[in-house]
Amino acid sequence: MNASEFTQQIKAVRQRADVLQNHAKISELLPSEILHDSLEELNTALEELRVAEEEIRQQNEELRNIRYALDVERQRYKELFDFAPDAYLVTNTEGKILEANRTATSLFKISQKYIKGKLLINFVPENQRRAFRSQLIRLQQIKQIQDWEIHMLTREHTEFDAAISITTMCDREGHPKGWRWLIRDITARKQAEEQLQAIRNENLQLQEATRLKSQFLAVMSHELRTPMNAILGFSQLLLRHPYNQFPPQARSMVERILSSARRLLTLIEDILDFSKLEAGRLELNLEELNLAELVTTTVEELHCLAQQKNLTVNVYINVKNPQIINDSDRVRQILVNLLSNAIKFTDIGHVNVEVLEIQDRVMLIVKDTGIGISEADLKNIFQEFRQLNQCLTRKHGGTGLGLAIVDQLIRLMKGSITVESKLAEGSTFRIELPRVVHSNH
Repeated sequence: MNASEFTQQIKAVRQRADVLQNHAKISELLPSEILHDSLEELNTALEELRVAEEEIRQQNEELRNIRYALDVERQRYKELFDFAPDAYLVTNTEGKILEANRTATSLFKISQKYIKGKLLINFVPENQRRAFRSQLIRLQQIKQIQDWEIHMLTREHTEFDAAISITTMCDREGHPKGWRWLIRDITARKQAEEQLQAIRNENLQLQEATRLKSQFLAVMSHELRTPMNAILGFSQLLLRHPYNQFPPQARSMVERILSSARRLLTLIEDILDFSKLEAGRLELNLEELNLAELVTTTVEELHCLAQQKNLTVNVYINVKNPQIINDSDRVRQILVNLLSNAIKFTDIGHVNVEVLEIQDRVMLIVKDTGIGISEADLKNIFQEFRQLNQCLTRKHGGTGLGLAIVDQLIRLMKGSITVESKLAEGSTFRIELPRVVHSNH
C-alpha cells in the first residue's frame, strides 16, 4: 500500500464517521443502540487502519532494505570503478569529463580535483585531434567503439599508446547523454610488438644471408671441384710413366701435387655436402646394404692412417641381421669422419668400432683413447666451422665441417648421435639409425 492509498483509506474512515454522526442526529433509535452501532463501525474502521498501518510499516522496512542493498551495490560499484586496473572515465556528449577513477588520474598524471570538467581531447596530441573529433561524431550513430588505438598525452605532455573502448549512455528516451570510456596504456605491448617485428625482420635477413651463403658455397664448391679434378687427372697420368723417365725430385713433386689435390678435393666435397644439407637439397640414395661388410671395409681403408701412428683399430660386430636400408656412401662418409677424427686425435692406445642392434635400430660406436674433449666444448662440437683447438686443427687440417656434416646426415636419416668425452681420457661417439631409412621426399 502506497501513501496515496493510505490517504484514501483515512478519507474513507472520516466519511464513515460523518455518516454515523448524521445518522445519529436523525435516527429514531435509542441513544444506546446508536452508540453501539457507532462503536462497531468505528472498530471496523480502526481495524482497517491498523491493517493499512502494518502494510505501510512492512513496505517501509522493505524500502529500507532495498535502499541499503542499493547503497552497498553503489559502494561496490564505486570501489570497482575507483580501483579498477584500467582507466575509466565518464563524459558527457561533448567529451567533458564527469567522473574518473584513480587509474585514470594516475595515467594522465593529474589529480582527481582537476581532471573533472576538463575536455578529454586535451589529453590527445594535436595531430590526432581531428581523428578524435571524428570518432565522437561517429559515436552518435554506432553507439560503441572497441579497442581503438590512439596516441594520448599526460598532463606533463608525455605521449603514450592507448587502446580505447567506448560505450554510449542513453536517457529514458534512448537519446545519448554521455559515454563511458575504458582507456588502457598499451605502450609496453606496442614496444614488445616492435621488438618482435624487428626480430622477425632480422631473422628474415639472416635467412636470406644463409641462403646466399649456401648458394655461394654450392657454386664455388662446384667451380673449384672442376679444376681440381683436372689437376688430379693430369697428376695421375704423369705418375703412370715409368720411373726412369722422371728424375726422383720431379716425381716427388708430382706425388705431392697429387696428395695435396686429393686433400683439397676432400675439403671441397665437405663444403659442397654441407651447403646441400643446409639448403635441404641433399637426397639419400637408398638401397639394401650389409652394415657389417661396410664397416669392415671402411676400417680397412683407413688402416694405413692408424698404422702410421702405431694405433690398433678393433672392430666388433654384434648383429644377427646386418642388412639395412640406407645410403651406403653416406653411412661410409659418417664412419670415415668419425674414424679419421679418432685416429687423428689419438697418439697412444687404440680405436674401437662396434656395431650393435637394438630392436628395429642399429648402433655404431666409435671409441678412442685420444686427447678427449672438455665439457665446455662438448655442446659446440656439431656446430659448423667450429674447431675446438686451433693449434691441433691447424696441425691436422680440416674445415671444421666434418662433425657438422655427420650430425646433419644422421638427422636426415632420422637417427641420433651422442658423445661422451673427458680430457686426456678419449671420446665415445654413439650413433643410432633406423634399420630402414625412408626417403626424405
